[in-house]
Amino acid sequence: MMTSTRHDPFPVREPYHGIYAHGVETRAGARILHVSGQVGVSPRGELAADFREQCRQALFNLENVLKEAGMELADIVKLTFFLVRREDMAPLVEVRKELLYGVRPAITTVFVAGLVSPDWLVEVEAVACAA
Repeated sequence: MMTSTRHDPFPVREPYHGIYAHGVETRAGARILHVSGQVGVSPRGELAADFREQCRQALFNLENVLKEAGMELADIVKLTFFLVRREDMAPLVEVRKELLYGVRPAITTVFVAGLVSPDWLVEVEAVACAA
């Protein structure tokens, strides 16, 4: 059973085509999971040194939370990325295409003065919806 519908009243253009939708509608009766901010720290407590690896690890951590709830990346309907450096926007898009191409949630990216640890370069939170 499909639990969500993407709405794009105008095209999503490159470089964002395939990685987000302008709107995502969820169906009544679906299970909704709100995922706390995930960062680039591995389950063993290791922090990747560069942005791309921190971003990948944050998305892997997100995927593990989804799996624990019986969900998958395709169930994500909303992502919010928090970045501390503007120069990381292009690498973020590359990592999103690498790991999330075709998922197409609603996405917001915000530049912030800092995260809880000064070593964290990215944090991602999500909302997922499944039957």
